[in-house]
Amino acid sequence: MRHNKAGRRLGRTTSHRIAMFRNMVTSFLSHEKITTTDAKAKELRSIAEKMITFGKKGDLHAMRLAASYIRDKKVVTKLFATIAPRYKERNGGYTRIVKLGIRAGDNAPMSLIELVEEQVEQKPEKKPAKKSAATAAAKPKTPRAPRAKKVPEAPVPEGQAESAVEAPEQA
Repeated sequence: MRHNKAGRRLGRTTSHRIAMFRNMVTSFLSHEKITTTDAKAKELRSIAEKMITFGKKGDLHAMRLAASYIRDKKVVTKLFATIAPRYKERNGGYTRIVKLGIRAGDNAPMSLIELVEEQVEQKPEKKPAKKSAATAAAKPKTPRAPRAKKVPEAPVPEGQAESAVEAPEQA
């Protein structure tokens, strides 16, 4: 069982994998989009979103945490000065992964991971509309009479025709 073993190993040792993701997140925040394999893009997404969340906090501790992971100080400055303020009103979902197809050499599925550019508009909460007194008075409700069910008439045999006519109907 693989309890508490989240994340892909990607065929690398732990130190290689950590170094690779540090380089990738630095490049991603520097260029704001990169092309990589699907598996790497999906793993990079969580790391990049954590870095942007640090940037949104904006305090010294968050800056030091981001600087301990990102390799270039200019990228850390860019993260806190330009990238994080863009997503001030957004609660997560800062990245987008677009599938590109397969790589020619080894048939690996490729993706483009990029920062989302659209501004999020806050949706107004919809409240149920209350009926005003004017509309309620304009349309008085009248009780409807119940509909009578139509029963198809079946052919009656000759001997029972007289008794069927004479039998009283019960309502």
